[in-house]
Amino acid sequence: MLRSLAARTALVTCVVAVVSVLVTALVGAPLAVQEANRTARQHLTDEAVLTAELLKARFNTRQNGDEQAIVRLLNNRGIDVFLIRSGQADRPGLPENVVRTVTAGRPVSARRVMVDGQVRLIVGRPVGANSGNGVVLSEPPGTGTLSRIAGQLWIALLAGLAAGLIAGPLLARRIARPIRTVAAAAKRLSAGDRSVTLDPGGPAEVAELAHAVNGLTAALATSEGREREFLLSVSHELRTPLTTIRGYAEALADGVVGPDGAQRAGQTVLDEAERLDRLIADLLVLARLEAADLPVEVVDVDLTQLVTTTAEAWGGRIAAAGLVLRTELPPHPITVRTDPGRIRQIVDGLLENALRVVPAPAPIVLAVRATAAEARLEVRDGGPGFTDEDLAVAFERGALSRRYQGIRQVGSGLGLALAARLSRRLGGRIEARHAPEGGAQFTVSMPLRTVS
Repeated sequence: MLRSLAARTALVTCVVAVVSVLVTALVGAPLAVQEANRTARQHLTDEAVLTAELLKARFNTRQNGDEQAIVRLLNNRGIDVFLIRSGQADRPGLPENVVRTVTAGRPVSARRVMVDGQVRLIVGRPVGANSGNGVVLSEPPGTGTLSRIAGQLWIALLAGLAAGLIAGPLLARRIARPIRTVAAAAKRLSAGDRSVTLDPGGPAEVAELAHAVNGLTAALATSEGREREFLLSVSHELRTPLTTIRGYAEALADGVVGPDGAQRAGQTVLDEAERLDRLIADLLVLARLEAADLPVEVVDVDLTQLVTTTAEAWGGRIAAAGLVLRTELPPHPITVRTDPGRIRQIVDGLLENALRVVPAPAPIVLAVRATAAEARLEVRDGGPGFTDEDLAVAFERGALSRRYQGIRQVGSGLGLALAARLSRRLGGRIEARHAPEGGAQFTVSMPLRTVS
């Protein structure tokens, strides 16, 4: 019930219309009564002034025919007239203080008094100066004003309700139209249609919503394009070792490989299996990083010691490839709070990339530096390096692998993306730039451990 925006908007419009009518009645009724009473008093005052002027020339003649004509005229209009001659009212009923005031030559302003036991509105005016004569007009006070307004309130209420019922659905339909349009666009997007675009016209909020949907459409199209390219790259990386393994397995099964070549064939199969294992491990780590459930064990880590250990572990392999491994380390510990295993995983991946592309006898450099706020671990090389365009997309999955496929030896395209995500997961960042040695430089920055 009332689940739709249109129904709720219509209901709110009706409620607002009713409340507006009630508030107007509550505020306007007292004002209307006050204005009606003011008008009645002013009217009676004007009549009294006019009557006093008309009677001024007639009070001393003792011929009251004209006076009675004026009295009858006022009586016919619902106004009762009291004539005061020489301090005496022509008939009883008026309060004595009113008679004395008029006799003294002072006017009596419009007020409510008891006349013959009834509440009446009176106005008194003297006739002539110091003559003791005067006239007092009396009429019933204004009544029924509030009841008349209350009796007519239901008309205004029905009119407000009718206006709300008519305007509500029209307003609701207009308000809900952009939302329905966006909902339809979202359904098309969920169905795989990436050609969805909305017209960014109308009010600012509607235009902002249309721009957001159009931006989402473009982002989804770009992301899916990259996913397809990445899957193609990974499938190629998976197929290459599998093809090698399958070829040697068939050769062994068919007896093509003799006893002398069995060891070599086994070693090749083992190398390709390890390559597959590394690729699958990288894919699993990337998936866990994107799901934000990768376990991280944060402890105090001396980067100087970590790089020293890494250089010892990689020294033999790098030397065997004809390359030169150098370290640039400070004479004191550089301590950070991080996961040493994950940092080592980043450095190993960067060294693996360098070992693949750097020609002998170019150098590979491991360096540790510190600023006032952060520590920096650098991996530099003297390889072919990157262009400025390469640096802009270096950490996108498979971007460099696709760019240099068939040009130079490349990996799966996961290593740098994995390094970037691991760096962010550890609270740091990684940057790519041109190295002084002529190749690529990767800098992993992380906050220094604060001393409490």
